[in-house]
Amino acid sequence: MAVEVEVVWQGAMAFVGTGAASNFPVKMDASPDVGGSGQGARPMELLLIALGGCTGMDVVSILKKMRQELTDYQIKIRGERAPEHPRAYTHITVEHIIRGRNLNPELVEKAVRLSETKYCSVLATINKAARVEVLTTIIDEARVA
Repeated sequence: MAVEVEVVWQGAMAFVGTGAASNFPVKMDASPDVGGSGQGARPMELLLIALGGCTGMDVVSILKKMRQELTDYQIKIRGERAPEHPRAYTHITVEHIIRGRNLNPELVEKAVRLSETKYCSVLATINKAARVEVLTTIIDEARVA
């Protein structure tokens, strides 16, 4: 199965990428210190954003099937890059912060692990190049109140 996108130069260091399937434009730009105007996401940020979206969609879908009630979900991702060009990511930390009511911690952990090991294609791709550490924080609102 192929995925196709088109990336079009907008002048200076700005580009707009559009996915053929979604037809949704994403603006990218560099910071002013390297010739951009800072009016879009950086490509390396988008890689981490894609990782968060991919694993997040997996986890939400799995938890819904497990009948776990989410009330809030954040994914914080930090990527460490090599000092030399091409400055690829060498270590990435993905922290899932999941809030809900009467959450079963074992099921939440299972959902995160299934995304990490089986379903998230972005993570599977990144895992070939960088060490990825996955953490989970569960906040059960039924027990907090």
